[in-house]
Amino acid sequence: MDKSFLPLFDAHLDLAWNALSFNRDLTLPLKDLRNADSKYTDVPFRGQCTISLDELAHANLRVCVASLLARSGPRTTPAILRKDLDYAHPSIAHAHAHGQLEYYRWLEQSNWAWILKTSADLDLHWKNPDSLGLIISFEGCDPVLDIEDLHHWFKSGVRAAGLTHYGLGQYAGGTDTNQGLTSKGRALLREFESLGMILDVTHLSDESMSEAMEFYHGPVLASHHNCRALVRGQRQLSNQQIRDLISRGAVIGIAFDAWMLYPSWVRGKTDRSVINLTAALDHIDHICELAGNSRHVAIGSDLDGGFGTNQTPTGLNRYSNLQLIAGLLLERGYSAEDVSNIYYNNWLSFFRHSLPSNS
Repeated sequence: MDKSFLPLFDAHLDLAWNALSFNRDLTLPLKDLRNADSKYTDVPFRGQCTISLDELAHANLRVCVASLLARSGPRTTPAILRKDLDYAHPSIAHAHAHGQLEYYRWLEQSNWAWILKTSADLDLHWKNPDSLGLIISFEGCDPVLDIEDLHHWFKSGVRAAGLTHYGLGQYAGGTDTNQGLTSKGRALLREFESLGMILDVTHLSDESMSEAMEFYHGPVLASHHNCRALVRGQRQLSNQQIRDLISRGAVIGIAFDAWMLYPSWVRGKTDRSVINLTAALDHIDHICELAGNSRHVAIGSDLDGGFGTNQTPTGLNRYSNLQLIAGLLLERGYSAEDVSNIYYNNWLSFFRHSLPSNS
């Protein structure tokens, strides 16, 4: 861990999905992982990884929100199903998510990581970070079979959840739909409140987000989102949504997928040379301007979330390059306190207040 770097707290990394769906051995040094990964030809971002466990340690990443990601539901979009994401029945998505959770448990057993279940765990880890702290979250709840199963996942250590991903899921309309919550989604949110499960509004449709914010009264975050005022599209947050999140004490994690940073990005066609890291700062600026302070924006990088350096801004060639943002923020007039808020303190404060005090 490079102690010359500021500590980082990242609200969205798909570590287990990368390991299980793309057969990536994250214990390899990043150079070796890229070499091994480049032998596969199934997706265009092979060999372009930005993340390995040693790279995260080098970057001084102390804690990340680590996803469980598997889809199964009545989705009509996206039109093209993905064999690394979409499963014919919720029971299959359920099994894949369990496999991902077991991967995180293996990381813990092998001393690569510690699954943080309580605010006490978080505080203890932050003071003595001898491995990577993981807060487990669903990126879409399709693997949750029913209310009883939600209790099982919570007992297993899952502490946050988004209801859906792209398209229409079992519990809510997601990105690229105009559908709201389903009846199952409302029932699930009631149980979220009862358990103390944190709601991640990322990937909710506008209708679902509006309903969820009204229906659910527990802690809310937006793990990896950018601003619609700068890049159009429902995947980004509108100004009103940002204000609503701020009013709830939420934190918004800025994502570093180039298509969410460049207004006319076309997947597979636009070259990353059109954009650099300053684009992410524009989104940080926008949220800070709406909030009137730096306490509601942080990092939710989503790096290696189904893309690699083919779709990151120039200057972001490996995870540790996120450390370059500190200097760029200072150049824009942010204070050292602001930079600490964005790098780690906002998420640290949010999860200290939102995780259960005991397991």
